Amino acid sequence: MAIHSSAEIHSSAVVEPGAVIGPDCRIGPFALIGPEVRLAAGVEVKSHAVVTGQTEIGEGTVVFPFAVLGEVPQDLKFKGETTRLVIGARNRIREHVTMNTGTAGGGGVTRVGDDGLFMAGCHVAHDCQIGDRVILVNGSAVAGHCVIEDDVIVGGMSGIHQWVRIGRGAIIGAVTMVTADVIPHGLVQGPRGSLDGLNLVGLKRRGVDKAEIAALRDLYMVLSEGNFRETARRLADEGADSNYVREVLDFILGPSDRSFLTPR
Repeated sequence: MAIHSSAEIHSSAVVEPGAVIGPDCRIGPFALIGPEVRLAAGVEVKSHAVVTGQTEIGEGTVVFPFAVLGEVPQDLKFKGETTRLVIGARNRIREHVTMNTGTAGGGGVTRVGDDGLFMAGCHVAHDCQIGDRVILVNGSAVAGHCVIEDDVIVGGMSGIHQWVRIGRGAIIGAVTMVTADVIPHGLVQGPRGSLDGLNLVGLKRRGVDKAEIAALRDLYMVLSEGNFRETARRLADEGADSNYVREVLDFILGPSDRSFLTPR
């Protein structure tokens, strides 16, 4: 066990031998830190939280009470193999959040990027790849093997089906079931989610140029008229001046096990 001298650990917390606790970490009452856990500088694990398994947490991340990070996957194919959970820096992981390690069949690592907000009761399943600045709102659940790119917002009580990809900057409305891939900057809503336009509010908040937004609007209209992949392949062959348009086309033409959510 390696505990930095500047770390603050409550007397009732359990830090198992083998854990690595970095400088300025704080571990609250009745928290449990497993023997293979590594906490970077400034991580705070509040009271009654559990961090176990082969879990790494980046600097400045705060884990709130009753969160459980690094437990084994909720997957019947899991046979006890050694897998990992890697969480980046400056995340806010709120009460009752669960994040599981990976599986051998899914690459063995669940990854969470930097600067995310994971609100109370949300779930990140095995082998997910979560980008930077992602927000999962209360009670949302991301099933195994999903890819959630940077700057995505998933609304409260929403569910993301396994193997789904959600492109950068997309937004998912509350109480939505997402069963297919979502293009970057897309807007998805409805009980059985469908593509309902672009995340224009998010684009404007990030200061995207008006010409780029206009190009994305034109692309959306063209995509809405036919098969996503066939249309994207044709447009990619023709070339595109907009970086945002090229991003969407590359996403559509990338590898996937799912179809795409299409407009209503």
